[in-house]
Amino acid sequence: MTDDGILVAQTGDIPDGEAIKIDAALTGTVDDIAIFHDDGQFFALDDTCSHEKASLSDGYIEDGVIECPLHAGKFCLKDGTVLSMPATEDVACHRLIVAGTDIRVVPNPARLA
Repeated sequence: MTDDGILVAQTGDIPDGEAIKIDAALTGTVDDIAIFHDDGQFFALDDTCSHEKASLSDGYIEDGVIECPLHAGKFCLKDGTVLSMPATEDVACHRLIVAGTDIRVVPNPARLA
């Protein structure tokens, strides 16, 4: 993998306020990666909530926060920091490169399989 990242989507693939899940087989990571679109910005976190096995890409996005759809734990989209119970552990953050309409992910080295 290069510093250019892995092409995973186009900006038009993810409506504002929505997310998509990128399979770990594509990224080489231990978890799928969720790409979130919030207020014109894109963010990437591990897809699995640290509290239970829910998919964060199915959660609710608002004001830079993703809320888990299972038990409503909240995480900061910018860095994966846990913001509310019942979650107590952060989720990993991945670097995104948005160039034109391309969205590329650079997996967090600590999360490579």
